[in-house]
Amino acid sequence: METGEQGPGTAAAPAPAAGSVAVAVGVYAAVRVLLVVVIAAVLVLVGLPLLVALIIAIVLALPLSFVLFRPLRTRANEAIAAAGATRREQRERLRAELRGDTQAE
Repeated sequence: METGEQGPGTAAAPAPAAGSVAVAVGVYAAVRVLLVVVIAAVLVLVGLPLLVALIIAIVLALPLSFVLFRPLRTRANEAIAAAGATRREQRERLRAELRGDTQAE
């Protein structure tokens, strides 16, 4: 019953949005972790202990990632916003349907 009325339209929209959000956020997180690893590796090669190098790398990677990875962060934010808008639209459509408000689209 539900799948025949809005299942195909509803099921097709969230899958790409959820996938694009996961990819965008995953890429951004992976690049940030890679930056921490690279900075820590350089500091260890310079002669700092591993724990100290990791702490310094984490502190340095935060501002660097904001500057260096701005396009990735923007893409992740846009994907999250698009997924949120799609979810709000679907929620409102469902609430209208449950209230009995039927509109021809």
